[in-house]
Amino acid sequence: MATYAIGDVQGCYDELQGLLACAGFDRRRDHLWFVGDLVNRGPKSLEVLRFVRGLGERAVTVLGNHDLHLLCVYEGIEKRRKGDTLDAVLESPDAGELVDWLRRRPMMHRDGDWAMVHAGLLPQWTVDKSIKLAKEVERALAAGNYGDFLAQLYGDEPANWDDRLAGWDRLRVVVNVMTRMRFCTQAGRMDVRSKGRDTPKGYLPWFEARPARAEPAIVCGHWSTLGLKLTEQLAALDSGCVWGGSLSALRLEDRQLIQLPCAGYRKPGKD
Repeated sequence: MATYAIGDVQGCYDELQGLLACAGFDRRRDHLWFVGDLVNRGPKSLEVLRFVRGLGERAVTVLGNHDLHLLCVYEGIEKRRKGDTLDAVLESPDAGELVDWLRRRPMMHRDGDWAMVHAGLLPQWTVDKSIKLAKEVERALAAGNYGDFLAQLYGDEPANWDDRLAGWDRLRVVVNVMTRMRFCTQAGRMDVRSKGRDTPKGYLPWFEARPARAEPAIVCGHWSTLGLKLTEQLAALDSGCVWGGSLSALRLEDRQLIQLPCAGYRKPGKD
């Protein structure tokens, strides 16, 4: 039995199947961890959703910013953006079932020596605290009136975490940290707009801002311009498949890396 953590798929279904074949994935005994952003920009988001959902308990996926965008578009809270490739999902006969399944995915996952989140964690948050905060968002997404939460989801403020935050502001910060952040200060102020490798003045890559702790290593994605980054405490697996990079999988038991080159469906700088 093996567990493979896989970087941002973003609708690249054919590449996913090729990667799993290279890894020798056996759905009868192996497990898959997906770092989020199953959908959008690539051509086959519908096929990816159906496949991952069909794996049942063999697959865990955390929510990414593109996954949340799909929920918002489906509910009519957000408009489709230039570059979105979500039409096949939105127009499919099982769209409602897929969206209902997606909104019930976790924001964060932990098992043994590893924890998984789409984007990152603030310096002040231990993994234990982060799991508790993630569950607050998960409860809001699973609620019958979850559209009320989605309507308050977008926004860059508050940019600082404060334990006293409450209501929509509190949940928005958690979502921004876990699905959008790349840089932050050691005091916990986020920059959710910067996307490249150049660090904004006064900020650090989020994983460099975190103090050393005896905690599970973190698997994440989201940051294609950073590329693959593997350290003792970090496995950043977004290697830019949709941009013509590669799709990456890490076997968590022994850290064996498997990569599949991707032709790419988007040009950097066009989104």
